[in-house]
Amino acid sequence: MPARGARPPEPFQPLGHLKSVAGALAATGTLVAPAHVHKLIDRRGAGRIPMLWHQAVARSLGVTSRLEGAPATGGVLYVANHISWLDIPVLGSRIRGSFVAKAEVGSMGIVGHLADIQDTIYVERERRTRAGEQASEIQQRLGQGHNIILFPEGTSNDGVHVLPFKSSLFSVVEGDALEDVRIQPVTLAYTRLNGLPLTRQRLLDIAWIGDMELGPHAVDLMKLGRIEARILCHEPVRRADFADRKALARHCHAVIRASYQKLMRDPI
Repeated sequence: MPARGARPPEPFQPLGHLKSVAGALAATGTLVAPAHVHKLIDRRGAGRIPMLWHQAVARSLGVTSRLEGAPATGGVLYVANHISWLDIPVLGSRIRGSFVAKAEVGSMGIVGHLADIQDTIYVERERRTRAGEQASEIQQRLGQGHNIILFPEGTSNDGVHVLPFKSSLFSVVEGDALEDVRIQPVTLAYTRLNGLPLTRQRLLDIAWIGDMELGPHAVDLMKLGRIEARILCHEPVRRADFADRKALARHCHAVIRASYQKLMRDPI
């Protein structure tokens, strides 16, 4: 964090938030209606339109991403590290699947509306009595061949570290019916800003930590300039490959943590 009394760096694009908002609104106006129609006709095929929306929003935010490795297909649980709300359009532009999000997202206006179109699964973390019901919904989706994107840290963080994964979240792939479901670790890293390696201070400008308000944080981020991201899709595994879900969580965390550290050391 900047020293007390230090003047914050000047934004690279002072009017970047206006361009980003205009781009996001144009994409939303163009794609939301077709998404609703497509969802009524072909629920599984409707996922293509939210992916286009994520691509348009990522571009309007000034984010370019490089995908390394191939996302598995056909009922896959993707597990990724979590840094910011920005992770949603960045991953959503490259990986086709439904996100698991906290319940509050569903009431966030247009954000919640778009999340509904993408069949987002909402989790009420404060109501443990619903945990089993929510896990059953994820299991059902996976069993039907849908892809699910999960952030097993359970929260976003400062981007300096990858927090330990909550093994309880991997309970969704337990049971004989899901023993062949693939779990694919995915590493996401923001590596460069305006062509230069991302400093720790600027990484903290991208990270969405704790109880930060979304609106002011988004406006500040839109002024940063050109952000480059890298997405690494690792070798998929199965729950049956591990003694228990804790071992599975440790494996996914170790793979993602090691590759994240490497990407941040060598952002080329």
